[in-house]
Amino acid sequence: MTTPQDELLPATRRALLHRIAVAQADGRAPSLVATVVRGGAAVWTGARSAVDGAAPDENVQFRIGSITKTFTAVLVLRLRDEGVLDLGDRLEKHLPGTGAGEATIAGLLAHSSGLAAESPGPWWERTPGSLRPELSDVLGERPFVHPAGRRHHYSNTGFTLLGALVEALRDARWEDVLRREVLEPLGLSRTTVRPVAPYAVGWAVHPWADALLPEPAEDLGRMAPAGQLWSTTGDLARFAAFLARGDDRVLSAASVAEMRTPSAPADAADVADGVSYGLGLQVRQCGGRLLVGHSGSLPGFLAHLTIGVADDIAAVVLANCTSGPLLSGVAADLVGIVAEAEPRIPEPWRPLREVDPALLELAGQWYWGTYGFGLRVTADGLLVLEPLTGDGRRSRFEPHGDGTWTGRDDYYDGELLRAVRRPDGTLSHLDLGSFVFTRQPYEEGAPVPGGVDPEGWRGIK
Repeated sequence: MTTPQDELLPATRRALLHRIAVAQADGRAPSLVATVVRGGAAVWTGARSAVDGAAPDENVQFRIGSITKTFTAVLVLRLRDEGVLDLGDRLEKHLPGTGAGEATIAGLLAHSSGLAAESPGPWWERTPGSLRPELSDVLGERPFVHPAGRRHHYSNTGFTLLGALVEALRDARWEDVLRREVLEPLGLSRTTVRPVAPYAVGWAVHPWADALLPEPAEDLGRMAPAGQLWSTTGDLARFAAFLARGDDRVLSAASVAEMRTPSAPADAADVADGVSYGLGLQVRQCGGRLLVGHSGSLPGFLAHLTIGVADDIAAVVLANCTSGPLLSGVAADLVGIVAEAEPRIPEPWRPLREVDPALLELAGQWYWGTYGFGLRVTADGLLVLEPLTGDGRRSRFEPHGDGTWTGRDDYYDGELLRAVRRPDGTLSHLDLGSFVFTRQPYEEGAPVPGGVDPEGWRGIK
């Protein structure tokens, strides 16, 4: 439920409506509906339709295609967090006999396992799942098309394997596990494996004529974990808020942040386009903004969910056409419209509740060789290391309570920071992953690797 201070300004709402109206008209979509999320709650929904008086609202179901993969990834991360599996495990350890057992679970989540993109045989999205009753039917005789771990190669069959993994480890159907562990806790009552009225009908729009053809809505069977779900912009708005913040009933904030972190080696085209892939989530740069989410398509439907984490804004766009408006661009534009028209108001700065003199002693200027850095102590108990000028290595560090800290992001993620003291207890230097940081550049008497020239700094004669 939104409050008056959460509501968007009239000009912002009109700009959002204009964007989806252009998308529906230019993309020739029978209908299109979008919802914008800010601060974890839906703040705007708009729709356009080819039929007067029949525009869908936030409760009308559309098929969401591969956004289903993100739901499947959440189930796998839950298993990891419970200690049932490790992301580095090979599939064979938990699901033997598939013929693709050498793939790691992380590789399957990040589409870097080397598996083929599609299932062999007739177009699986437009034929009944009963044609592929077993995993061997999904994978075929040649499941791998690339060496494992070498590159990102999108694979629907990989997420079929992850769904089978969930079923094996939970001893229950994928859809039952999903409902019990994700949909019900998050209140996603309008997200289902089969359509529940009211729902949109899927259409193909003729590429050279303003004419329609109904698309079949097949049950995907074994391929369901890769693209089966139906949902609404209302439910997906709540799911987007979860992917931005976490929910300890389902996944912690740290685990959803891990999903949003690039994990797959990108190919040259992806690097040029600023696109990468995390664990069940697409990651891309668009207009200087980092966006995470997922696209979806099945015959008759297009879908996109996009989150601008730094702006705390998300957008969901659904349309009932096989091809039409580029929803990734529409969703990115909706995020951008709100972010630029109504920039996020930061939380008030607040000082430390208690000041630890030993911690305060670490603050200030440090040098790695001749590179200058500043080390700040923040109100949440972290150390922040940043270059004094220009771009450079930076990270936040969380304390262990014993005079050491571990990097939690960027270059020094996972690296150990130690405050090294002299025998008399005074602070000597910082050791960061074997790099020595001193108060002065190449400080005399400090244990700088390679030593410091005893004649010191000099000019040119």
